[in-house]
Amino acid sequence: MKKVFISLFFLGLFTLAFGASAPMIDLSIAPLTQPAQFVKTINIAIILALIVLAPTLLLMVTSFTRLIIVFGFLRQALGMQQSPPNQILISLALIMTIFIMEPYAKKSYNNAIVPYMNKKISYEVAFKRGSEPFKKFMLKNTREKDLALFYRIKKEKNPKNIQAVSLTVLMPAFMVSELRTAFEIGFLIFLPFLVIDIVVASILMSLGMMMLPPVMISLPIKIIFFIIIDGWSLVIGNLAQSFK
Repeated sequence: MKKVFISLFFLGLFTLAFGASAPMIDLSIAPLTQPAQFVKTINIAIILALIVLAPTLLLMVTSFTRLIIVFGFLRQALGMQQSPPNQILISLALIMTIFIMEPYAKKSYNNAIVPYMNKKISYEVAFKRGSEPFKKFMLKNTREKDLALFYRIKKEKNPKNIQAVSLTVLMPAFMVSELRTAFEIGFLIFLPFLVIDIVVASILMSLGMMMLPPVMISLPIKIIFFIIIDGWSLVIGNLAQSFK
């Protein structure tokens, strides 16, 4: 009964606010009578599809994969399981992705979306122009070995030039290259912190402190070391410059 009274209360406020001219919501399905209505329907379908595919595209065609993996390696190297939390690392990787991909997104918007919205080019031309900047970004950061691997898997001949590389082959090759690069950077980040752990463990064993966990001593040392060298600036700066 409480929910019914609340519903009637808001319905009364709505009626008082709009009076007799309260808007009606029509959810009926009617046939299309004009070509412009068909175009609008297609636009809505494309927008909804892009919204659904946005998380996948974020991983497949941008710098997000490399960034989030390196940040995960950094947290593990420091020996902190929950700090910074996942939300902070994902947010940092996302804002860095926006920063790195901004020039490519602007080119795609100016060359494809604006002319298409002004009805100067077709869907096919808009898609080709819009994907071209991201395609160039992926090609710059994809190893030829990984690209050739997926052409062999697909049993196709190698492309004659860069323009002939298809997106269906380029995207998985790009992700594999990003994983390899991220692991290489993560290994280099791990090394100095691993040396600190080994030195602290050796000193504690030589002093006979067998019951004292080395992590309790090495963790603050690693944090101080990371602060002194301005670690976040070094990691983020070199990560941003690692993209060609």
